[in-house]
Amino acid sequence: MIHLEEVIDVSRPVADCFRYIQDFSTIEQWDPGVYRSSKLTAGTPRVGTRFAVTVNSAGRRLPMEYVIQELIPGKLVLLVGEGSGVHAVDRIEFESLGDQGTRIRYQADLTLAAAPPVAEPFLKPWLNRVGKKAVQGMKRALEQECSGLEEGLLDALKRRAILPGAWDFTEKGYLAMGDKGLSTRLDGKVAVVTGPTSGLGLATACELSRLGAAVALVGRDGERLASARTRVLEFSGAASESVRIFDADLTLKSELNRVAAELATVYPKIDILIHNAGALFEKREETREGLEKTFAVHVLAPWILTERLKAPLSRAGARVILVSSGGLYTQSLHGDDLQHRKGRFEGAQAYARAKRAQLGLMSHWTQSWQGSGVTVNTMHPGWAATPGVAKSLPGFDRRMKPFLRDSRMGSDTVVWLASSPRVAGKSGQFWFDRKIRPTEVLPGTAISESEQRELIAALQQIVE
Repeated sequence: MIHLEEVIDVSRPVADCFRYIQDFSTIEQWDPGVYRSSKLTAGTPRVGTRFAVTVNSAGRRLPMEYVIQELIPGKLVLLVGEGSGVHAVDRIEFESLGDQGTRIRYQADLTLAAAPPVAEPFLKPWLNRVGKKAVQGMKRALEQECSGLEEGLLDALKRRAILPGAWDFTEKGYLAMGDKGLSTRLDGKVAVVTGPTSGLGLATACELSRLGAAVALVGRDGERLASARTRVLEFSGAASESVRIFDADLTLKSELNRVAAELATVYPKIDILIHNAGALFEKREETREGLEKTFAVHVLAPWILTERLKAPLSRAGARVILVSSGGLYTQSLHGDDLQHRKGRFEGAQAYARAKRAQLGLMSHWTQSWQGSGVTVNTMHPGWAATPGVAKSLPGFDRRMKPFLRDSRMGSDTVVWLASSPRVAGKSGQFWFDRKIRPTEVLPGTAISESEQRELIAALQQIVE
């Protein structure tokens, strides 16, 4: 048996530290030796809760299952893990340091069935280094330390080279991030998420609920919304009344106006509004109100919801986040043809132009809300394996599946933008993997002032 022990002091209250660590699925956020972790038992972590943990081991991925054996609130989390030839006992003790924070003692006893006793003296130094990296990652996650928010020189060079930059859109880019912690509590805050029934939206809603936010799920299918609500509650263990559903077709003005009024009535203060709903249509289709669907769901829906919810958002000094796509790099706005009535319709092109238009919305709201405390940002989730991608881009999904991010990886920057103290005052930016990125790579794609005025005027005319 190999015994490892590390002690760290963290500048967070003991209750925050315990609440974050007791859900052992967060280990993937702070231990670089863990590829993926998920909670297998629904609800709040308790004795008997099981976790599936995939560990990076000598170039291989080793599946393990951990079970909570003992749980003393604010004091102790004891877990036992079993894998292929590995038995682990992880003991995490918490001690309040008063105003100074929390002392965390992390002990691990590892039994490696395949390793002969003579190998232990050689394995222990390597495992000690792994343990030190894990607890330092835990400290970073809890203290919300992270690197600079601007992209570095290497990032900029890769982006200009196009293909190397695009490779960072895969899970490789996410796994290379040094900072993955999501530990800022959102207790007492209200988050509205559109398109929450699968993929990025569902992953985002789950994580926001785990962080303590009351979550409103807005979508068009009541049955799928109810299923998503159940999934969110199972993931977070939150009180059932903290997650509510609002059924609305986000391509229709009438439905958008109705659901906005409902949200404003239920929530006089909204802290987070996430525009995630989207779709890629192969053929040009119009809603029954005569609007092209790509434009309606990606541009008009965020416009109406945000404009109608300005009062509750302003009261909260809120954060508004638009989930975008790297596809916007390939297109300009085409403000004279927002609904794709000219020329041949191409679904991917229409989608990318709509995402470019969202940058115009962000710029407009950033200016109009200046000095109010409200921040508005867009973000790119990378290439994620979601049901929407599988349906809309089957060839891309099939070829790239081994390299795509999962939904939790893709939603990371959304949740971070919604929760991190470091984002306060950072408005009007385009983010990818927690860094500010430029919005133009190809010449001629930037939105001019006249194009932005044209976009806003067109939207105002449509909603009148």
